[in-house]
Amino acid sequence: MNKLKIEFENCYGIKQLKYDFDFSVKSTYAIYAANGTMKTSFANTFMDFSNSRPSADSIFTVRETKRIITDENGDELQAEEIFVIEPYNQSFKSQKLSTLLVNKKLKEKYDEIHLKINEKKDALTKELILKSGLKKSVDTEFSTDFTTYPNEFFKAIGRVKTEVQDEKEAEFSDIIYLKVFSPKVIAFLETKDFKTKLQDYIEKYNDLIDSSAYFQKGIFNHNNASTIAKNLKDNGFFKAKHSLILNADTDKKQIKTEEELTIIIQTEKDTILNNPELLKAFDDIDKALTKNAELKTFRNYLLENQKILPELPNLNGFKQKVWVSYLKEHKQLFLDLDTEYNKGKEEIEKIVSQAKSEETDWRTVIGIFNKRFSVPFKLKVKNQEDVILKRNGPAINFEFIDKDDKCEIDETQLYKVLSNGEKRALYILNIIFEVQARLKDQQKTIFIVDDIADSFDYKNKYAIIEYLQDISNNSMFNQIVLSHNYDFFRTISSRLDMSREQKLNSIKTEDKIILEKEFYQNSPFEYWKNHLDKQEMLIDSIPFIRNLAEYTGDEPNFLKLTSLLHIKPDTQSIKVSHLETVYKDILKDKATLVLNNPNKLVIDLIFETADSILIGTDETIELENKITLAIGIRPAIPELRQPTLVS
Repeated sequence: MNKLKIEFENCYGIKQLKYDFDFSVKSTYAIYAANGTMKTSFANTFMDFSNSRPSADSIFTVRETKRIITDENGDELQAEEIFVIEPYNQSFKSQKLSTLLVNKKLKEKYDEIHLKINEKKDALTKELILKSGLKKSVDTEFSTDFTTYPNEFFKAIGRVKTEVQDEKEAEFSDIIYLKVFSPKVIAFLETKDFKTKLQDYIEKYNDLIDSSAYFQKGIFNHNNASTIAKNLKDNGFFKAKHSLILNADTDKKQIKTEEELTIIIQTEKDTILNNPELLKAFDDIDKALTKNAELKTFRNYLLENQKILPELPNLNGFKQKVWVSYLKEHKQLFLDLDTEYNKGKEEIEKIVSQAKSEETDWRTVIGIFNKRFSVPFKLKVKNQEDVILKRNGPAINFEFIDKDDKCEIDETQLYKVLSNGEKRALYILNIIFEVQARLKDQQKTIFIVDDIADSFDYKNKYAIIEYLQDISNNSMFNQIVLSHNYDFFRTISSRLDMSREQKLNSIKTEDKIILEKEFYQNSPFEYWKNHLDKQEMLIDSIPFIRNLAEYTGDEPNFLKLTSLLHIKPDTQSIKVSHLETVYKDILKDKATLVLNNPNKLVIDLIFETADSILIGTDETIELENKITLAIGIRPAIPELRQPTLVS
């Protein structure tokens, strides 16, 4: 992007602003904007754009707003091409943070393995959803039932493999998990009253099994018999003219057909389940299940599936039996998933091991921050491999340092002990994350930098300037740096080697904001000392010359010039001719200097010049006029002038 063209109307107090920023020569512009001119409004308008929301006038909300932000071809920029760096925002956290922790090749390899595994997993869980009625929570329920943890699906798969592969019947494959194991039903099943009634039923059921001609408790029940009947049928036992002998207490019965076996098993089952004492015990249970609609639903389901009653005393065990039954019905899908997972598991472990030792772009950010900024803490990421390989957000911890002592604390604790300046430095750290992430993504960006160094100490202020210089040297980035601090404006312009075209002053008129090129290419003092015939520039040079006198140890001249900046006993006696002599003494290249009106009192010259500026000025007041007014303000206050008048 070579140009940024903006046209704003009625945007947060900006009535009108139109300007073309040309980045083809230099990537950075600096704008000096005095308080109340346009700085915050300018930044807010770009912030709206970057967040894809409309701008408006804060006061006159009915005024029509115009916000045009285009490139050199007239094409509107994309929202992600603008990023506004606020002066301070404690809550700001870069959304791109995790990208700095990712080794791209490792991530791609990891994702490729998991894509294949997840395809097999999705095929299986789709069937489990249909069987269980659990919908999207099926994998977490399955994991929890076998491991007590919701995110250990594959560990749970490994635990049930032997059971799924055995030859036992999928006896509970027709049971709908959600109908039995809903929270309200489970809470009721765990009550003491219900457990007592259930225990009575179980005891009578076991007695009937023990007295059965063919079944034995804990060894061979009707479910085992059904499994055998199915296996015999599936393997063509009766079609091959084989028969089997059922060994009862009183006699032995030969079975020659599948139908005979099925009838005997069903008859024995019915005899047990229709026993009067067992039915009475079931009736007691049935009556307890009428307290609310959900329990009534479970009651109706239980009437149709009385075989689950003996399983209810051990709910966790029953849950696992139900899952295993489902998996038996879809054994091939289960085995496909298990094979794919084990095939990729070893490679995943190698990737995770490598990920833990990765020196990613995160380290670059830490290096930049620790090298340049003065703060009492260092950063650590506790779950780097999870951020790299999974989709987890980084868990950032801070190591607070006090001399030789170190203590790991979280961000909330850290904010309680940091000074305001250190908190602002932490904000800068998050900005660096954002910038580095955009660099890694090769995201072309225009940064709108709104007084980012305001209120910092000098060390950290210059660290920020160095970082802005780094940004300016990257071809992916352009930036517009705004400040109401003229000293910072001059410093950033100088350190980033800007020409007049990139140094702008904002001027607020009644109808619009004007951005004008900086008048002075280098130090204004260089220009002023060569134009001392101009009253404003002569006056503006006084504090500069006074500083030179102080640095060179010229105390008499330092004191004389101080009397022109503060009311002193000799303030009312210093003439322009005295000022001429001082300038000749200090400025060696001004030995032939001749000033106008040599007999005029300098203090009068200051007041007269300041008054003329006030009377004749408009909104486009120049720098030299502002400094003249600043010099004239203090001695112009009557209370401050009174001692001189009295003396």
